[in-house]
Formats: sequence, C-alpha cells, structure tokens
Amino acid sequence: MNTVFLQYYKTDFGNLIIGDFQNRLCLLDWQYRAKREQVDGRIANYLKAEFVEKETPLHQEVIVQLEEYFRQQRTNFDIPLLLAGSDFQKKVWQALLEIPHGQTVSYLSLSRQLGDEKAIRAVASANGANAISIIVPCHRVIGSGGELTGYAGGIDAKKKLLLLEGYRFQPELF
Repeated sequence: MNTVFLQYYKTDFGNLIIGDFQNRLCLLDWQYRAKREQVDGRIANYLKAEFVEKETPLHQEVIVQLEEYFRQQRTNFDIPLLLAGSDFQKKVWQALLEIPHGQTVSYLSLSRQLGDEKAIRAVASANGANAISIIVPCHRVIGSGGELTGYAGGIDAKKKLLLLEGYRFQPELF
C-alpha cells in the first residue's frame, strides 16, 4: 500500500490539508469542504494509497510558497504536482493552470477553450473536483455574468483570493 503524507495548515482564508505522494503534491484542499470524503476517496483509489499524518519537506516548501503568495510576493508556484483524476478532469485542471494570476475566465469560455462549449457542466464538475486549490487556480473561474459561483473553500475565500490577486470586481457584484 502506498502512502499520502498529510499535514494540516491554517490560513486566514481557511484550513487546508496538504498531501504529499512520493514528493509530489496530490492534495491542497480545504479541510471542511463539501465532498471531503469523495475527494479523499478518489485520491486514495487513484494512488492505491492510505493517508498518514506526517510532515515532509514538500509540505514545508508548499507552506513557504503559499505564505509568499498570501503576502503578494509570489504569483506562480514551483511545486511538483500529481493530478489524481480522470483524463477529462486532468485536461480541465491543466487549463486552470494556464489562467494568469489576477485574471478570471467563465465556465463557458473554459468549455470553449477545451473544444466543446456544451461540456460546460462537465467542466464545472471537474473544476469542483480539483483537489489542489490555489495552486491549480479553480478560484479564477467565475460565472458568465461575472458572478462568483461555487468554491470548495466557500465564496468568501474565493472572493478574498481574487482580491489578493488584484482582481477588480464589477461594483454591482458586491
């Protein structure tokens, strides 16, 4: 049986769980999100692994880079990632990695970018299944009208992350 080493990390945005699988980040997710068991189960099944709470050097590097991000001293992350999901989910998550810091895209435009605007619900579902929050920036995906829609860390955390990145909200959205 393989092992995902976990560490818990409290931030001003919410509590995170950091998962290290063979020195690659497979989990950086909100501790109290909806579907916590579903996400953990998918990762455990995909990696044929169990979860063990134990600090690793990768955890420390993730925390250093997150703290730089939170202090607005980092706009890109340099962490080895392991995306644990279906081929379609990985395709969506790779597209999320291409959204520039401080910018947003709509679910519809992301669906179009991936080649099928009718796949908007599947794209939204894959976005919601992202287990590497912040670094794989699912918080940068918003509704077509500019509204903030679901986020595993909660809408307040999504809004705070976007404000941290300098995103300018339309006044009517407040």
